[in-house]
Amino acid sequence: MPEPQNDYRVESDSMGEVHIPAWAYWGAQTQRAVQNFGVSEHRIPNSMIRALALIKKHTARANAELGLIDTKLADAVVRAAEEIYAGKWDDHFPIDVFQTGSGTSWNMNANEVIANRANEILGQPVGTRNPVHPNDIVNRGQSSNDVIPTAVHVADRMELEQALPRVRTLAQSLAAKGAEFSRVVKLGRTHLQDAVPMTLGQEFSGFAVQIQKSADRLENTFSNLEELALGGTAVGTGINCHPDMPDIAIRGIAADSGLPFRPAVNRFEAIAARDAQVELMGAINVLAGALMKIANDLRLLASGPRGSIGEIVLPSLQPGSSIMPGKVNPVIPEMVIQVAAHLMGKVTSVTTAGQHGPLELNMMHPLIAYETVSAVRLAAETCDAFASRCVDGIAADEERAGFWIEWSLALVTPLATEIGYDQASKLAYKAYKEKRRIRDVVEEAGVVSAEKLDELLDPRRMI
Repeated sequence: MPEPQNDYRVESDSMGEVHIPAWAYWGAQTQRAVQNFGVSEHRIPNSMIRALALIKKHTARANAELGLIDTKLADAVVRAAEEIYAGKWDDHFPIDVFQTGSGTSWNMNANEVIANRANEILGQPVGTRNPVHPNDIVNRGQSSNDVIPTAVHVADRMELEQALPRVRTLAQSLAAKGAEFSRVVKLGRTHLQDAVPMTLGQEFSGFAVQIQKSADRLENTFSNLEELALGGTAVGTGINCHPDMPDIAIRGIAADSGLPFRPAVNRFEAIAARDAQVELMGAINVLAGALMKIANDLRLLASGPRGSIGEIVLPSLQPGSSIMPGKVNPVIPEMVIQVAAHLMGKVTSVTTAGQHGPLELNMMHPLIAYETVSAVRLAAETCDAFASRCVDGIAADEERAGFWIEWSLALVTPLATEIGYDQASKLAYKAYKEKRRIRDVVEEAGVVSAEKLDELLDPRRMI
């Protein structure tokens, strides 16, 4: 049923008339996309909107510098794009992520919003497409096929710039705990079985380096993300684009963002392949695996606290049971584990999408954009929360750690160098069967002096 006349305006395109909400800056192509693709709650990520705004701003400036469009019109486009970059018109980007694979609808959404706002700035009504036309002016020298890959790279790189320090913060929190726990001797465990002693600090130092290396891997993706496809237009040849426009525009994007963007080495590759995003998600996958391993380890180390390991105490954030009073669960590690699983799903999605670049164009750009941007942001938020709400508040239970060492059969390991592997094994088995401490069994056997036994079974000598 049509809306009341005063709630919408009518625009026309090559396919006929379209009813558009009267308040909306978007135009006919965006409205058709809204009607065609509304299958999910997912919309264009904000960083993609900002990236598109940067591209449109600096292509307009470049085209004006080259005398291809009127300076007055370019200035209006620049102003509209700056407003979009500032987040003023986010509500005017309504298209579902799941849409035409080239992302043409997102590109036209940006073109139409900028054109309508620019015309309004110039004193013309919204919907006139004059004097600023969404295709002829805002999209001058561009194609969705080079704009969307460029925007994906810009958005991913901008997200990483904000995310990387937050990942490194988690590494720093883990390293700080490593230093704090450097004197806490505890039992090592391999195959979930007792192993030789170590310090809790050493254990946490391993966690810290694992996350630090994950951050380094993310940083290693910067270079390929900084190559931009802009100027390739439809298939990489640059048809309908002034040869100097892309370099001028990319220099502007780099200066505006503060990031070292540069023209792609090969625009055919830059349009047809999304290997940079697959590489990025490979690094995200490593980080997700590290987060899951560390979160699971913290759950194990804090388990019990009386019926299991209980060597560390996690911050108590909320009641853990609706039926068992006083129970406190490892809520942040459990949150992190679920996020890691979700990130791994995004990795699979982008890996699959990266394979769908038949001939000259990848046809899954919107999905790739959504998954990469959201994965980077989610990983950063999770690292932040993991550090501040969990790791920073962890305490060691030294008494519990000492108890497990004293009762561990692994203490027999240094004894093997004195009495031989076979005899040491027999004593360990005897202690196990009789549920006694290894110290007591060895002392009873009299195979070494009391002084030597104290020396051999001193856990600090084993770390």
